[in-house]
Amino acid sequence: MTRPRALFLDLDDTLIDGLGPEAVIRTCEEIAALHPELDGARLAAVNAAVWEAYWPSVEDRWTLGELSGAAVTLEAWRRTLRICGCADEAVARQAARIFRQQASASYRLFGDVRDLAASARQARIPLALITNGASDTQRDKLSALGIGQWFDAIVISGEVGLAKPDPRIFEVALEALGLGRDGVWHVGDSLAADVAGAKAAGVTAVWVNRSRLRRRDDDPEPDIEVPSLAELNPLLSAMRGCA
Repeated sequence: MTRPRALFLDLDDTLIDGLGPEAVIRTCEEIAALHPELDGARLAAVNAAVWEAYWPSVEDRWTLGELSGAAVTLEAWRRTLRICGCADEAVARQAARIFRQQASASYRLFGDVRDLAASARQARIPLALITNGASDTQRDKLSALGIGQWFDAIVISGEVGLAKPDPRIFEVALEALGLGRDGVWHVGDSLAADVAGAKAAGVTAVWVNRSRLRRRDDDPEPDIEVPSLAELNPLLSAMRGCA
């Protein structure tokens, strides 16, 4: 196996450990402290129910950039507060602002991410990010973590109007790096989005299977499967001198 000419990386659940409930809980606690007529535990429970009902109706529009992350977040908090008896728009905007601050503070990289980025730099392998999501949401994550400068190209579905598994979003990244498909690896956690999309685009599909899930017969088959990004480092390090 020759080393990759370039690495394309997914963001959520590949580089970033998923946003847990802490940001919502802390937001609800802060809102309840500012507005004693509201109960923090009830706010949290209602917010979870609101997201379950609301998210499926807006996910595609958020992914393709038709709705910003800020707009979706604000509407979710409006609905939460109304159910809890508060229709004050100022409080909804306050809750949305606090939530964005709490979310930004809670983002964490998986422990194997920085070593992979360092190995790629040492091997002079360009990196591109290909991520589904609204521009503001995904840019906020990169800013909060300080990793935007790692990438030679950043392709966000909400900015280009294309989303994985559409192979055209991979073509945007290839064009940005001035590369053909040969020797390009795309690394991601989703069989449906990352593996299927990479295969359709004609690049090597690397599945990061952190949970050691079993593929179903009808799932797309990755070219390479690894339980963590650390498994890729020896491939990059051992091949630094290879063409």
